[in-house]
Amino acid sequence: MRPFPFRAILAAALFALAACTSLSPESRLRAGLEEAGLSPRMAGCMAERMADRLSLTQLRKLQSLASLRKSHSGKMSVEDVLHKVRALEDPEIFAVTSRSALACAF
Repeated sequence: MRPFPFRAILAAALFALAACTSLSPESRLRAGLEEAGLSPRMAGCMAERMADRLSLTQLRKLQSLASLRKSHSGKMSVEDVLHKVRALEDPEIFAVTSRSALACAF
């Protein structure tokens, strides 16, 4: 009977560890915006608003822009990010991103 509690405790510990290591869509979006060169404050503000307003499919489309910074040397401006987002040809993603950028700029 001793192995059962050990297995249960081990399974619970592994589950808790897995839960801690998974990132929310908001945190991944924030990290991606920072990687693109936006300030941490701007990236955090925009990610909070965008994660609530975009579907998971739309967030995955945004994830395809992960190489934004690699194509530019130095930091990108919000205008540069919006230009890349517009190229995704999804009007809702562009609208949400641009409104978030505007709201977070002030």
